[in-house]
Amino acid sequence: MAEKVLMKGNEALAEAALRAGSRFYSGYPITPQTEILEYLSTRMAEVGGFFVQAESELCGINMVFGAAAAGARAFTTSSGPGYSLKQEGISYLAANDLPAVIIDVMRIGSGLGDIFMGQGDYWQLTRGGGHGDYRTIVLAPNSVQENVEMVQKAFDLAEQYLHPVIIASDAGIGQMMEPVELPDFKEHDVNKFDWAVRGCKENENPRYCQNIYYNMWDEEYPLVKEYGDYPTYLTKKYATIEENEQRWESYQVEDAEVVLVAYGSSSRVAKDTVDTARAQGFKLGLIRPITLWPFPKKAFAEAKAAKAFCTVEVNILGQMGDDVRLATEGKFPVGFAGNFFAVPDPDDIIATAKALLK
Repeated sequence: MAEKVLMKGNEALAEAALRAGSRFYSGYPITPQTEILEYLSTRMAEVGGFFVQAESELCGINMVFGAAAAGARAFTTSSGPGYSLKQEGISYLAANDLPAVIIDVMRIGSGLGDIFMGQGDYWQLTRGGGHGDYRTIVLAPNSVQENVEMVQKAFDLAEQYLHPVIIASDAGIGQMMEPVELPDFKEHDVNKFDWAVRGCKENENPRYCQNIYYNMWDEEYPLVKEYGDYPTYLTKKYATIEENEQRWESYQVEDAEVVLVAYGSSSRVAKDTVDTARAQGFKLGLIRPITLWPFPKKAFAEAKAAKAFCTVEVNILGQMGDDVRLATEGKFPVGFAGNFFAVPDPDDIIATAKALLK
């Protein structure tokens, strides 16, 4: 059995990215994700990679664009307003079919917000903050160990679908310390992809990076030969992701009268709340979305006895509620147990859930 080490969530995430074969990072310090930057500022050089503290988040995401175009496993991290600044770059990654990993360690508030733990970025994470027709795969860890595992998975999914993948962490997960089992190092070959931009020899056709939209009217372009046109390609790509990549955890759902829906730090408290409610004779359950997009609609078929659903989030507008209503086709009441500065108290969650049955 592999040895476990005690690590902070942010630092474990950074180390896991290196062990996944990433050798390029560019980012900018902002609380509560700065430990990732600090850790990589020395550790990246030790594994032979490139660390860049960019002059802004805008530069950070565009440097990742360049490294990803060259075939590297590249990533960047931010939080709050810094993540907002990356949105145009993320939409460019999606438009160019480039794999990259972006981590958002969420905090509270609109605009500048504050450095405390929060989950106020759900709409931005799942709807996209840039322009155009695009979605991003979004993974939501709820422990330091899942920070490690999901970074590994994020790079694999990014390369499988040639698409940016987001990790929706939060200050609670990023700042806590837990024992983790770290994976072995894997090496990534930047020359493995035939689409990657790199130097060419004399008489070879040059490779270039370009918004694929402009190629989708060229009959000789590979994607045109396979799909016929850009709208068909894009529609099929997202439909495939939505069908194949829904991930979730269910806890005591099948006989639950009310099912909580929570992710990240909130899901940890929600799971304990289910146990507390069951001890009181109240049949509560939990669906924990592990992918925020594609949202795990399939999970809700397991809630055979449910009369209502209730999201548990660290925000004040209940941002995940819309997706729960869509997943349940508007057939059930959907409540919200929220708090601005911390995960709601279990007693308050139970009271909110019970009120949905009246």
